[in-house]
Amino acid sequence: MKKKEILPALTGLRCFAALNIVFFHFSNPKWFGPLAPVVDNGYTSVSFFLLMSGYILAYNYSDRAQRGQLKSRNFWIARFSRLYPVYLLALLLSIGMLIDEWHVRSHAQFIWGVVLTPLLLQGWHPWLSTFWNTPAWTMCTEAFFYLIFPFVILWKRPKRLLPLLAVMGGLWALGMVLPSLYMWLHPDGVAHINRYTDGFWIRALKFTPPPHIPSFLFGIALADLDSMIPRAARKRLLFGLLGVAGIYAILYYGDSMPFPMMHDGLLMPLFALAILGLAGHNPISRFFGFYPFAKVGQASYCLYIIHFNLWNIIHESHILNRLHLAKYDPWLSYLLLISTAVLVMITVERPCQRYIRKLIKP
Repeated sequence: MKKKEILPALTGLRCFAALNIVFFHFSNPKWFGPLAPVVDNGYTSVSFFLLMSGYILAYNYSDRAQRGQLKSRNFWIARFSRLYPVYLLALLLSIGMLIDEWHVRSHAQFIWGVVLTPLLLQGWHPWLSTFWNTPAWTMCTEAFFYLIFPFVILWKRPKRLLPLLAVMGGLWALGMVLPSLYMWLHPDGVAHINRYTDGFWIRALKFTPPPHIPSFLFGIALADLDSMIPRAARKRLLFGLLGVAGIYAILYYGDSMPFPMMHDGLLMPLFALAILGLAGHNPISRFFGFYPFAKVGQASYCLYIIHFNLWNIIHESHILNRLHLAKYDPWLSYLLLISTAVLVMITVERPCQRYIRKLIKP
């Protein structure tokens, strides 16, 4: 069996996507000059991660699944062993956040949040989706994707280009159905919807798993399309340039775009073009595949899952002020977040992954 080619540029891209989420949460976008629109709309990086998860899983497992060599139990153990120890560590590090949750939630909501969040189920309840660790809602969605992946990867997909593109076009259209319905029906009673809009239905659209399923399936189909294009094909460079330029253009006019569409739907084809470009052999892929970018990209999950509450711990403890280092903030805090993420990857994620796989043998 031929071993899959490593795609370091996509790992490097994960580095930038994770950092963009950090900057979105904790920066002034104006600090980043021409990249300000990208940071100002950094929440779209989560949509990229969800689509990318479908692509990466299909890229790595599709051939095995087609040969009947993908065992659901082994797959789930592999996913659990890599992701859950760090997820649990992030909850333990931010145990103090439960005090804040207690003061802003009803007793019933608090109890349900404490029960559902460690079980990766909080995202199914819109009001509890950001309980305890705000970014952790995505892991509820990812857990659902992992649950269904061994079954959906066996679905017969077109082997020819045009039918496959038709399927991807259908998934893209499907991904815009719920956002379109939201904008048409205004179920939260808000006429002008933006990132600050809050309500049960907008939270359901953003944070619960079902609206993101088309994006995940689109990513799986994208892996099929990727297999049809040689890595060294010149068209990949064009795809990458069009994808990156298109994403920038959409984000540049982000405030004028229909906000519900900015979650998955509108950007799916542009994310796909960027991925196809970076999965090739060209100057763009060489840039994003630069070793330091790829190294931080390997720790992107750790960075994503710990950054929100760790940032709050750093600043609520005033430790930088006590050490007379506050003048170097926020850049020192960013460095601390990245360093901690890499450290967690080395000391927690990988050792726990090996231990769990050894403990629960296939």
